[in-house]
Amino acid sequence: MRPTILNPLFADITALTGVGPKIAALIGRVAGPRIVDLLLTPPINMIDRSARPAIADAIQGQLATFLVTVDRHDPPPKGRRLPYKVVCSDETGFVTLAFFHARADYLEKVLPEGEQRLVSGKIEDFKGGRQIVHPDYITDPEKPDDMPMHEPVYPLTAGLSAAVMRKASRNALKRAPELSEWQDPSWRDARQWRSWLDAINTVHSPTSREDLSLLTPARMRLAYDELLANQLALIMVRNARVKKKGRAIDGDGRLTKKAKAALPFKLTKAQEVALDDVMEDMRLPERMVRLVQGDVGSGKTVVAFLAMLNAIETGAQAALMAPTEILARQHLESLAPLADQIGISLDILTGRDKGAARKEKLARLAAGETDILIGTHAIFQETVTFRDLAFAVIDEQHRFGVHQRVLLAHKGPRPDLMVMTATPIPRTLALTAYGDMDVSQITEKPPGRKPVDTRTIPLTRLDDVLDGVRRAAAKGDQVYWVCPLVEESEMLDLTAAEDRFETLKEILGDRVGIVHGRMSGADKDAVMERFYNGDLSVLIATTVIEVGVNAPNATIMIIEHAERFGLAQLHQLRGRVGRSDKKSSCILLYKAPLGETATARLKILRETEDGFVIAEEDLRLRGAGDVLGAAQSGFPQFRLADLTVHGELLAAARDDAKLITQSDPGLQTKRGHALRELLYLFSRDEAVKLLSAG
Repeated sequence: MRPTILNPLFADITALTGVGPKIAALIGRVAGPRIVDLLLTPPINMIDRSARPAIADAIQGQLATFLVTVDRHDPPPKGRRLPYKVVCSDETGFVTLAFFHARADYLEKVLPEGEQRLVSGKIEDFKGGRQIVHPDYITDPEKPDDMPMHEPVYPLTAGLSAAVMRKASRNALKRAPELSEWQDPSWRDARQWRSWLDAINTVHSPTSREDLSLLTPARMRLAYDELLANQLALIMVRNARVKKKGRAIDGDGRLTKKAKAALPFKLTKAQEVALDDVMEDMRLPERMVRLVQGDVGSGKTVVAFLAMLNAIETGAQAALMAPTEILARQHLESLAPLADQIGISLDILTGRDKGAARKEKLARLAAGETDILIGTHAIFQETVTFRDLAFAVIDEQHRFGVHQRVLLAHKGPRPDLMVMTATPIPRTLALTAYGDMDVSQITEKPPGRKPVDTRTIPLTRLDDVLDGVRRAAAKGDQVYWVCPLVEESEMLDLTAAEDRFETLKEILGDRVGIVHGRMSGADKDAVMERFYNGDLSVLIATTVIEVGVNAPNATIMIIEHAERFGLAQLHQLRGRVGRSDKKSSCILLYKAPLGETATARLKILRETEDGFVIAEEDLRLRGAGDVLGAAQSGFPQFRLADLTVHGELLAAARDDAKLITQSDPGLQTKRGHALRELLYLFSRDEAVKLLSAG
């Protein structure tokens, strides 16, 4: 149950004065639908009206406040669409206030001739005189408080004015209650942080540019609160999972031994360590949830397959889930020969399976005749029943949320879960997204893999690159060519995949294929298959190839407009080549001149192939919101914390959360009850409700 003190904050924003359904929809876009969302949306800028120059000293285009005497009104002649003018002065000169579509009676009331007024706005020169068009404020000098000297500026969207957003935030602040203190007193006192209510009011009331900094005591306090809520929720989920029994899975090793002997290579040391971690977890009676992180081509799938065999040795079943059909089919292709050799049955289930064929697959699965089921989201459907699912693997975890993990957990009697990702994740992001999991890292690549030669080339040398592609194709090598857009957009001057396809078709004829996000799954797969089988020399693609497509013969990766891609994404794309013992290269085509961040990004890519180094740099250069397209993934979206700035606070929040859950696991103490308010305030109550998720 949500603590009652928070109920006013969780009301719909239409409860605020002046916010109807139309305005609420607009505010919802930039902040969210509830009053608490406005509180947790800090200002991004501020307006400062404190400058009080004389008219003659005012700087053109700068916002200022003037004390003037109203000299005369000059209404426009009837029928002429001219502005209504009011001439004002001080001891240094004159200024004209200009109003379009104004009502004379209103202006005569607020600007009475012969009286003094405080006027705020931007002064500009017009036909040799000074003027202010539509002053922001006009007030009586006797009532200076009617004009705010400082105003916060919030994120806006089309149709939502700054004044409306400001008023809504101001009204939301009036509802903010004084909450119990959930922070450790000695920690808080050492930093001289004030209460939550003080901090939220301070952040929403900047009086200087410095007040907008992420390092002010008020902002640091709120960032820490948000990170503590995140870490506490993750640890509570983890502890609840550990309490709930899983099953001990300990095979006799006969299948894993056979499979290792059948492999055409020896496992690397890092693969052996990751496999030991997984096997050790499987033997325990608690349910396993382990993340295995490893660069593209580091051999995570083999580790997953050997762990699945451990479950099959006990008479149970296993599942492997991939985010796309293409990737699911590739897993099937790479594992099928091994499965045949050791005598186990594999099957695949995707959205494409229909009718009798689908029924037959589901019947085999329910009867236990299928040992390993590979599939996409289709595995989650209610009609899919395993006889005994003991072990599940999710590939590319950031494409799936916690909810999918819950659904998979219900497919068997609390199956062990292994999660894989080839996306190198910065430590701070991993802590906030995967803090409820154990983590293994595969940090080396299989022997024989050669480093990829990475070069940056300006688009002005496109003809040289096209010649290189022609030579590579003649030699029998294959080329990926990645474009950022599907078709020309007038707003972005980018070469579209379709345009590049036409260019290369003129050179190589039908040896060129194209795949992009708007094609149907079947069409995409057909083109990919032709490339995989060697029927195509060049595959033009948008980033649909980023995850998983494997063509060992591809030795060249060309990324057009590389400056538009994030570092982690460029690294993922580069990982599509260099998957054999052939020399491979990655060409980053860029449009000059490059900005500072793009230059740094391309330089890092040339210097290292270590995905973890690259991920940390990507976070530093871009901020947490953009890395991996966090908004579309299962990563938490922070409103007040910024991991690039508040990384140290995250480590402290994690330690604090651990101590809390050790000393007060049920959150029953005075501080525990305050922490419940914190969890609800930042909507981390969902994590508590999803304790069964694992």
